[in-house]
Amino acid sequence: MKLSFDSDNGACAAGAFGLIVLQTDLTMEPELASVFGGYGLYHARIPNAPDVTPATLAAMQNEMPRTAALLPPEVGVIGYGCTSGATVIGPERVSALIRQEHPQAEATNPISAILAACAHLSVRKLGFVTPYIAEVSAAMRGRLEQAGLEIAGFGSFEQAEDRVVAGIAERSTLAAMEQVAAMGHCDAIFASCTNLRSFGIIEQAEAATGVPVLTSNLALAWHMLRLAGQETAGRGPGALFASDLA
Repeated sequence: MKLSFDSDNGACAAGAFGLIVLQTDLTMEPELASVFGGYGLYHARIPNAPDVTPATLAAMQNEMPRTAALLPPEVGVIGYGCTSGATVIGPERVSALIRQEHPQAEATNPISAILAACAHLSVRKLGFVTPYIAEVSAAMRGRLEQAGLEIAGFGSFEQAEDRVVAGIAERSTLAAMEQVAAMGHCDAIFASCTNLRSFGIIEQAEAATGVPVLTSNLALAWHMLRLAGQETAGRGPGALFASDLA
């Protein structure tokens, strides 16, 4: 017999979000899953080289439309999960490439998200932590400074291989945040890279340094929810998500 059924909007009834995740990323999906509970969160993997250099980052733009096309048409906001890639390719170019396949969707990336979060929290001076080689860190620092932010302190793990970054212990990232905060007065600390684990130590770092802690994954998740017009309060750790509490 042919069975009857009722239809609804499926798993994405509350909202559908898309993520373009690096092939080598081991961190973003587990961290963002804790923020997007109750929503449809759909991932597509973009090919990338294992080493993080300006040339390998720029090459990802060739795969961006094809990867975006793998996401379902229901997604209303798409995040490109690479801070250094968005820096080298350019946030505007990233959005344009994504919207070739999803013209109806909002698009963001960690650099755009960090700038939005800094504006939201009235941040002008940043303590800046990266895992990158000097050339990549310098490009990101330049983009942040062009946007009007001052770097009050800086430190990097100086790693070229993305999978090495995924293995950096959170206690090492916490120590790095504290060291950078001690270099000079800052309004917030930014730890860059979607592959750098941080959700387990954000609130501890804020307590130790006395300022909000922003990370690539934290800001990206927050910005995606904001672009969708969804509540952010309490969905993630730290001062950024607490700032939206009524």
